[in-house]
Amino acid sequence: MRAGAMSFGRFCLPKARVAGLCFSVVLSAAVSWSASCAAAETDASASAADPREKMPAKQLFGRQRFAAPLRPRAIGFYNGGCLAGAEPLEVDGPAWQAMRLSRNRNWGHPLLVETVRQLAKDARKYDGWPGLLVGDLAQPRGGPMLTGHASHQIGLDADIWFTPMPNRRLSQREREDLSATSMLASTTTVDPKIWSLNHVRLIRRAASYEPVERILVHPAIKKALCEGAKELGGDDKWLAKVRPYWGHHYHFHVRIGCPPGSTGCRSQDPPTGDTGCTSELDYWYRLLTDPPKPSGPEVKRKPRPPLTLARLPAECRQVLDAAAIVAPAPVPAKRPQ
Repeated sequence: MRAGAMSFGRFCLPKARVAGLCFSVVLSAAVSWSASCAAAETDASASAADPREKMPAKQLFGRQRFAAPLRPRAIGFYNGGCLAGAEPLEVDGPAWQAMRLSRNRNWGHPLLVETVRQLAKDARKYDGWPGLLVGDLAQPRGGPMLTGHASHQIGLDADIWFTPMPNRRLSQREREDLSATSMLASTTTVDPKIWSLNHVRLIRRAASYEPVERILVHPAIKKALCEGAKELGGDDKWLAKVRPYWGHHYHFHVRIGCPPGSTGCRSQDPPTGDTGCTSELDYWYRLLTDPPKPSGPEVKRKPRPPLTLARLPAECRQVLDAAAIVAPAPVPAKRPQ
């Protein structure tokens, strides 16, 4: 470099002619470089401070044993969120028993838990249903589960068995091993030896509650409900909430909408009001009886990567970090001296 020039990296200008400009460029570049370094350090330190961001969220939420002691809120969407201020459904109630207790999935938003309780009591009182066997609701802090459901993450979903509750208290082992009963005789029909109008009354009762937004059942069960509604008579608008979906022949899936006060909860589009007993049911039956054939060679799809904490709403970090409130162990009474 010749005398009288200023250099920054490869950039060189005559000092006498453009000293001010050269200094400005150098200063600007230096500031920009410093800012980039600072940003990189901030990102690195944030990543180091919370290495959970890239972890599968199911590993973080699946090991939580207690609810986050925060204001009750469903956060995010049914298949991507978490739950604050969850309430447990009692293992045994006056008209229900919770199943699969080892999963610790009998938690939900208080509005969901109250809806399940009310359904159990009303169905017994008014519809002749012996009581509910209740499957999965959500984990104590919601979020993705270690196994099973993609939904059930924000405490607004509940699986209720079609099998009626027996007239005795089930043992813990029975609650783990007892299998729910499929309602199907074939892919397209319910079993008339098992299915009854009482099942229709039960689901009609569930759909009658204002918080309930959707009920998912197997397409063959949806067809049986459409037929049963005619036998029962009266208003059939409740059928609009009952949607056919794969599976759901051992249990029906009750989903409530975003509760009041749950800022950050994202709702589904509301049902159209159509009962779904005509064209929609025809569509599902075509899928059941004549599934579309692949147009070319079968391509194996890579499994989706697990949902990470970074992809969940920011509030879910607070839910994870909230200290659990655990009742202290009882202190033995001192024996008199």
